[in-house]
Amino acid sequence: MKKLFFPIFLVLILLGFNAAALKKIEGTVTEIGHKKPITGVRVSNISGSKQVWTDKDGHYVILLENGDQELCFDKSGYLSQRLSIVKKTILNVQMSLGMEQHEPIMNEISIINQSAQANASNMVLTKGPQKTIMIRGLASPNYGQKKYDSHLGMGMNIIGHYGNTESYAAIAENTFLAPNKTPLSTFSIDVDGAAYSNIRRYLNNGGLPPKDAVRIEEMVNYFDYDYPQPSGADPVNILTEIATAPWNPQHKLVKIALQAKKIQTNRLPAANLVFLIDVSGSMAQPNKLPLLVSSFKLLTDQLRPEDRVAIVVYAGRSALVLPSTPGSATTTIKDALNKLEAGGATAGGQGLEMAYKVAAENFIKKGNNRVILATDGDFNVGLSSDKEMETLIEEKRKSGIFLTVLGYGMGNIKDSKMETLANKGNGNYAYIDNITEARKVLINEFGGTLFTVAKDVKLQVEFNPSKVQTYRLIGYENRLLEDKDFNDDRKDAGEMGAGHTVTAFYEIIPYGVKSSFTPSIDPLKYQENKILGSNSSSPEMLTVKLRYKQPDGDKSKLLQKAVLDTSFPFSGASDNFRFAAAVAEFGLLLRQSEFKQGANFAQVIRLAQDAQGKDTEGYRAEFIKLVKSTALLAKDLLSIENTNKFNEKK
Repeated sequence: MKKLFFPIFLVLILLGFNAAALKKIEGTVTEIGHKKPITGVRVSNISGSKQVWTDKDGHYVILLENGDQELCFDKSGYLSQRLSIVKKTILNVQMSLGMEQHEPIMNEISIINQSAQANASNMVLTKGPQKTIMIRGLASPNYGQKKYDSHLGMGMNIIGHYGNTESYAAIAENTFLAPNKTPLSTFSIDVDGAAYSNIRRYLNNGGLPPKDAVRIEEMVNYFDYDYPQPSGADPVNILTEIATAPWNPQHKLVKIALQAKKIQTNRLPAANLVFLIDVSGSMAQPNKLPLLVSSFKLLTDQLRPEDRVAIVVYAGRSALVLPSTPGSATTTIKDALNKLEAGGATAGGQGLEMAYKVAAENFIKKGNNRVILATDGDFNVGLSSDKEMETLIEEKRKSGIFLTVLGYGMGNIKDSKMETLANKGNGNYAYIDNITEARKVLINEFGGTLFTVAKDVKLQVEFNPSKVQTYRLIGYENRLLEDKDFNDDRKDAGEMGAGHTVTAFYEIIPYGVKSSFTPSIDPLKYQENKILGSNSSSPEMLTVKLRYKQPDGDKSKLLQKAVLDTSFPFSGASDNFRFAAAVAEFGLLLRQSEFKQGANFAQVIRLAQDAQGKDTEGYRAEFIKLVKSTALLAKDLLSIENTNKFNEKK
């Protein structure tokens, strides 16, 4: 036992992980009487600040603060439980079916005695008069508190409760391609950072994110990089750097970066903003509407007298709660925000139509005209299909009204829908998991979030087959374009706001390096099998081409830069390069990528620490702490997964 303890203790010390501050609880949830695993049970501490869901085998692993004394177990159709975890590391739970299972489920609801209403958010089952009962059945579309006498008598309230219905678009990772067959790589840029803050929420709650929630390009682009500003008339410039790949030193890593021109806030054009706020029943949680209101108050404090703000809300219907008001009227704007309450269905399409109408009525020529949609992403009444909303947004962006999307909350996030809406609306998408993130997006990055300096920004990279055996774009899977789209000005692409940076990595297998990722293809019978040697006369590895349009323009401009084939060790690369590569490596691990090769958590931590550099806001330090805790969590989950596979074989 002593021999085992010391290596584990040493690992924790090397990771810099404060084991005394956290404790791990794991177990299996089954159905009572049948021992059938229950999938999708929400396991959380009392406050709900840490929560995970059971997997297909009913297993869960959660990291908690030492002060946490109890765990809650909730799932639609089952009686909730609240159990002590004092002096426990393993907690197996049996749950019994709840009431009224014969009725169709439209919403999970909780019947709570009025005296226990203060604890309603915990959704727990306790003894005595403060009992909470989870039932299934038809729920009123008004998801706020409603009188409900037919089950338990007078004085009972219904509190809406939502299961885990988060959705993410499937990602098929980019593979290695041979430049003699596929010489061009074309994609739209992405400045969003939503994926990083979303997976941070998962990890801070003690669980790993779904693989498809991990978009590596958004993780990399979440962070600030100290790139040189554009020096000419163009609002964006191209920067490149090459070094060995940290997860495979035989491969090279090429960084292609863009830097948009910074503009002082007081020099930004006047803004015509419409806050489009989701006040449906699903927003009645502390990390949704209350956090949303606090976020918009921060934004309100950044407004100038020449800026204007209107507020449109939507639930069962949409309404204009504040007509267009000067930015100097901060008290009026904040009073309108303070009066918002959640309840009702989600007529998101109707809200979009009204918001765009208000923005058009107050349009500022040469100004920043924008709708800012804040929601958990659920649209289920009226104009709700993705295609209908995309068509509306595409139509409105032509008039110069852009769209920014801010996501809030957990358990109900419609990530793929929100990202799509922002892309179609010539805007960006951010996920707000706490007030610190709201400050980052709406204060620190105010210009980049709300003012576009270049639209429809596309990149196309041509590779020299005499230098590059195969290449792989890391991330950007949902931003890929056909090669012909690069010169087609009708094709939509990403936008860059003032001061925004974009970073993309290509992993290169140099000519002559043996690799399992290089496809083995028999020689062609009817065509010449031409092999280019590495001694080609051209010293260039690749050429980067960029197209962009002015925010109010329709014709693109071309920029390009040739990149010489060089060989630098990873340790000699810039801090920007090394830190961004560490973030990309972390993404490979979270995705359990088939291309992760020698990637590991210890290396990510070391690389990030060595390249932390200037970290004024502490985002990089936070990243390092996040990787440390994830390393321990991933090890535990892998151990459970291996045990399950062993049991299945038996």
